[in-house]
Amino acid sequence: MAEEGAEGASQTKKKMSGKKLVLFIVLPLLLLGGGGAAAYFLLFKEDPKEAAAGHEGEAEAAAEEEQAAEDEAHPPVFIELPKMQANLIMTGKKQPFMVTTMVLEVGSPEEQKLVEELQPRIENEIVTYLRSLRPEDVQGAAGLQRLREELLLRVKNAAKPAKVKDILFKEMLVQQ
Repeated sequence: MAEEGAEGASQTKKKMSGKKLVLFIVLPLLLLGGGGAAAYFLLFKEDPKEAAAGHEGEAEAAAEEEQAAEDEAHPPVFIELPKMQANLIMTGKKQPFMVTTMVLEVGSPEEQKLVEELQPRIENEIVTYLRSLRPEDVQGAAGLQRLREELLLRVKNAAKPAKVKDILFKEMLVQQ
């Protein structure tokens, strides 16, 4: 009987059959290898369209550098806007308002002439945006920075084709 138990144990320790070997070892290795290769080609391969766009981006960066060098050659020109007053959104019993004086920075005297011609449109954009604010929107340095960025975007669009570089606040009063 002991001999029969030894024979049964040796039969269970048989080598894996070819089908099981393929199913449990070779197939998963192939799948992992194929998946890894596909991931490599999809994630790390440079797309020809993106490569062309990258070269265009380099050209744009070079053009911006040339523009910056040109701008440094000319001293900046400042245009002072008249004092503007706008009612803010009412949050309490009293009507809050803002009084501000701003200065626009442009790159050249030619752009100054264009901006002065478009000044009514620029002032309209500024006052329209100011009227959409609450007193809390312009509190603190972060609020003032957000206001400046928003106004700069709107002024740049209103002043096209002239290029406005910056908006500087000369005076600002928020009355609640």
